Amino acid sequence: MKDMVTVTNSVLFLSGELSFKTITALEHKVAPVLKKDKPLSLDISGVTLLDSAGVAYLESLQDRIKSYGKAVFVQGVPEHLKPILRTFSAMDIQEVEEPVKSGYIEQLGDNLINGMIAFKQTIILAADIFFWAIVGLFSSKGQRKGSFAQQGINLGVQALPVVALLSLIIGFIISLQSAAQLRNFGANVFLADLISISMVREMGPMMTAIIVAGRSGSAIASEIASMQVSEEIDALRMMAINPIRYIVVPKFHAITVMMPILVAFSILIGMLGGLMIAVMYLDLSVQTFVTRSIDILMLKDLVVSLTKSVFFAWVIVIIGSYFGFSVRGGAEGVGRATTNSVVASIFAVILFDALFSLLYL
Repeated sequence: MKDMVTVTNSVLFLSGELSFKTITALEHKVAPVLKKDKPLSLDISGVTLLDSAGVAYLESLQDRIKSYGKAVFVQGVPEHLKPILRTFSAMDIQEVEEPVKSGYIEQLGDNLINGMIAFKQTIILAADIFFWAIVGLFSSKGQRKGSFAQQGINLGVQALPVVALLSLIIGFIISLQSAAQLRNFGANVFLADLISISMVREMGPMMTAIIVAGRSGSAIASEIASMQVSEEIDALRMMAINPIRYIVVPKFHAITVMMPILVAFSILIGMLGGLMIAVMYLDLSVQTFVTRSIDILMLKDLVVSLTKSVFFAWVIVIIGSYFGFSVRGGAEGVGRATTNSVVASIFAVILFDALFSLLYL
């Protein structure tokens, strides 16, 4: 261990073994030298043995010398020690700076910019879908044979049981709550008016759209997202097949046809729930309920209801397609895109329903 530590011309010379076994004894000699002479560089030309602990000790020496406020130079590295230094040294690894937390105004601006970009991309996607949907009415090129019927079954027919069940429950609940109040004023007959207007103008289209958004909208988003993650979309483009025309347009056509049918079905089932309350709770006859329901409705009510249903169908397909095509990541990204699609679709349906109500009140 003799002559392992010397200082000449502000250079700290180390010699001998620099390993786990010798570091403790070496430190007892180095500490007073550093404090007294304050060297500016290291010379390890005399080191014969070096291990990972020795490399770590050399780096700690460099840090201590840097505390003097001057640069540190390691010189005289033997050739047989250079691979060890490259393997175990962490001096070339840059420390990752922690990201600066953005303030409330910055977050608001970032969300606003991202929202504008997403809105622009959605408008572009909607334009492509409408264009190819119109083209698809006159030419089935680029589409699978029988895709319209298949999507009609998936998006429409298979949704009938859920729509029927929830519509019956909604009509039953609305009628039950309304009947309790109407009965106090002897206005039993107006239950037919109330349930007819509410189911045709609001509850029928909106609840059906929400059900379809949760069921079919999520299926659209997850299918496209899965194809995007597995690079099937890129494969379609490589084969000169337009993904929108091949995947989205059949869904667009099918849901455009099936949504008004589902809404009409929902209205009838909801009114059936109201009829049950009218007959069993308010002692109204079936003929009176049906007559009042037909008389109170106008052609405008039916047109607005079916118009809303078609518009809601388009919104669901466009939003589901947008989140499907914009997915990033693997399975986690598919799940996130599906969830975001359902949330955005339901929010859009409620928002546009409110706008329709203001425009056609």
